[in-house]
Amino acid sequence: MKRQIVLFFALAMFSACNKSTKSNATQQPTLADYRVGEKWVWKYKGVTTQGEIRSEGEDTREIVSVDGELGMTIGTDTIPVADMVKPDESETPKYDWPLEVGKKWKFENSWTSQDGTKGTQSQDVEVLSFQEETVEAGTFMAYKIQYKGTISNSRGYSADTDEVWWYAPEVKNFIKLTQTQEDFFYEEELIEYSKPQ
Repeated sequence: MKRQIVLFFALAMFSACNKSTKSNATQQPTLADYRVGEKWVWKYKGVTTQGEIRSEGEDTREIVSVDGELGMTIGTDTIPVADMVKPDESETPKYDWPLEVGKKWKFENSWTSQDGTKGTQSQDVEVLSFQEETVEAGTFMAYKIQYKGTISNSRGYSADTDEVWWYAPEVKNFIKLTQTQEDFFYEEELIEYSKPQ
């Protein structure tokens, strides 16, 4: 289930930053920023403090054309890119545009996983820095964004959370993610990014 939660946020991250303005703020991307053939591959691993591996593998996303409209493949699903880039009208959004160092906001979310488990989370968010970050896919300028708060679900699970996302406007996505929940640590890293010439 933790992998499903993280995948939800990874999708949300796709509707994240793209263009930097003169004030070093990053705006939400538009439909025109994506191209057919653009591809992202991450490796991920989730481990308990006792060393038990609960999730491990690779996650691939790619921009495709479906009946002339752009879509992003996520597993066996294809999500319209037009839906991903719609502005979030929430008062407690995942991203408060434009992104810039020092910005703070509150993120609150309710969700249902694929197995029907319902959950909520509430986190305080802060953009900590914008600097070079190196991952397996390369070196990118990235925002370091911290989410701290709580998460709970309908199965009685409740935990404090501390997540850090490194978001690179150049690739319109996160390049690294770390998440700590009680005795569980999850990490994801971009290992490949390619776009059509």
